[in-house]
Amino acid sequence: MTQQYELLTAPSTTPIKMWTKGVPVEGEAKQQLLKTASMPFIFKHLAVMPDVHLGKGSTIGSVIPTRGAIIPAAVGVDIGCGMIAVRTSLTASDLPDNLSGLRSAIEQTVPHGRTVGRAQRDKGAWNHTPQDVDAHWAHLAPRFKKLTDKYPQLLKTNNHQHLGTLGTGNHFIEVCLDEQQRVWVMLHSGSRGVGNAIGSLFIALAQKDMQRHISNLPDRDLAYFEEGSKHFNDYMEAVSWAQDYAHHNREVMMNRVLAALSKIITKPFATQQEAVNCHHNYVQKETHFGESVLVTRKGAVSAQKGQMGIIPGSMGAKSFIVRGLGNEDSFCSCSHGAGRTMSRSAAKKRFTVDDQIRATAHVECRKDSEVIDEIPMAYKDIDAVMAAQSSLVEIVHTLRQVVCVKG
Repeated sequence: MTQQYELLTAPSTTPIKMWTKGVPVEGEAKQQLLKTASMPFIFKHLAVMPDVHLGKGSTIGSVIPTRGAIIPAAVGVDIGCGMIAVRTSLTASDLPDNLSGLRSAIEQTVPHGRTVGRAQRDKGAWNHTPQDVDAHWAHLAPRFKKLTDKYPQLLKTNNHQHLGTLGTGNHFIEVCLDEQQRVWVMLHSGSRGVGNAIGSLFIALAQKDMQRHISNLPDRDLAYFEEGSKHFNDYMEAVSWAQDYAHHNREVMMNRVLAALSKIITKPFATQQEAVNCHHNYVQKETHFGESVLVTRKGAVSAQKGQMGIIPGSMGAKSFIVRGLGNEDSFCSCSHGAGRTMSRSAAKKRFTVDDQIRATAHVECRKDSEVIDEIPMAYKDIDAVMAAQSSLVEIVHTLRQVVCVKG
């Protein structure tokens, strides 16, 4: 069988295996990958997914296996960000001809976006948390208390108030149709304000702990905790909690979106969660090549053999439900999406609202200047991305969006 990946190497670095054939990779991303690969505790090699692009802390679309250390900035501040998808028994013919009412119903049941400025209430947070949110918070509260007893600054964060809320940027809720015209609901979000605060706190602590050595690092964002140190253990506890928070966050929103769907479509329907509630910004202990290692997936999804996953395309492009092939060279991983080809600011300079309207003509969604940075042309070609990782996953369903709610 021909080698499915391309190899990037440099003196004094571990090898970098890149599933990027036929997909553009920016030079800055390669330089960032080489810096990470130069760290002494990288296990075997880095694995790079086809949606790879320059990131804060470390490269988005990279899988970083480590022994004896963890880099908080590699996990980042959107801890536990990921996807959930549910297939319903509804078909396209059950949907109303005009989908604006459905989009409005979803927008009313799930807080989204953000209000800038302290004088007014943030539209992206709950004013009074509903009962379903409180029930999920009850599962998270005891461990959060343990965390805030050690780090009281985390009390003054959006934690309970953000549970069951979408956020901004590339976070979304979508109603999609598969190849058999069946209706799916899919959404993308993470650990919200509290996850951001946890990530920021421990990135700063890692840099402080390494103050004497930080000038020797290829990048200050590669500051790390050594296994067994106080901050290492505290970080692993905190990041595990934030990942659980993200899991609950997606469950709350999914339940609320399905309830909104049932109000618009009075026909009873069943649901089947075919794709796991999966993270794509996280760290966990796994066994690879016979050894127990920490695997940080920064914009990558676990794709163990037979494991279901979700790879969304950009707003207005198609998305995929996939099954993992368990490719050990990739540390059993795949891409988390299409991957950006340009920054948000570059997209806003290059494209207009008219471009956005044309690109999303088939989708009921916002079409204004605030979402131009999410225009499909700012992302890589999802078909090329899927072709590049054919040795990592197989496609089970292809979805196309008909409704998209953005923060």
